Amino acid sequence: MLYTGVALVDAIKLGRFGTKQTEGGERLVYRRQKTRKKNGQLVSIPVHPDLREVIDRLPDSGTFLQTRFGKQRSPDGLGNDMSKWCNRAGVPACSAHGLRKACARRLAEAGASAPEIQAITGHKTLSEVQRYIAEANREVMADSGMAKLIARPNGEQTLANLIDTFAKNYGNQLKINDKYMTLAIPEGLEPSTC
Repeated sequence: MLYTGVALVDAIKLGRFGTKQTEGGERLVYRRQKTRKKNGQLVSIPVHPDLREVIDRLPDSGTFLQTRFGKQRSPDGLGNDMSKWCNRAGVPACSAHGLRKACARRLAEAGASAPEIQAITGHKTLSEVQRYIAEANREVMADSGMAKLIARPNGEQTLANLIDTFAKNYGNQLKINDKYMTLAIPEGLEPSTC
């Protein structure tokens, strides 16, 4: 779930039969159960290399998330087992849906757009995806956004405020805490270099 963003009701139905080899590589293809009344939202995503390692250790037949008896799990059964496993691991606040949410958040932090995340998670609307993006690590996203600004993709000027647009008269006074300060240009410097 962490490498697919798949919902619990869909995760229990996935298996090797849902993986397809294409010119671009291996893909996991399935239809969302939540939208099955309208033919189901088709999801087709590349298989993440870490997920491929896990799949290679699974039985060759049936679904990926089988019971210990080799049977397909139910959504409630897997949800209950996930809760038990998370409690034993000392992370009681975690859940199957939390893995889906974490995948969407990690995609947002990596710079994926809302439509890209939607295509991976199979969400029907962008507004649903926005909830996950809003919860993404804002500091990481701020770093990514600032890096884009620093790259100056539009060829904008190096200086944020040229002195001639910041203060029209070089002797202007600025009011700071009921006191006045005179702007002074050091001798020998042109206003545009300050």
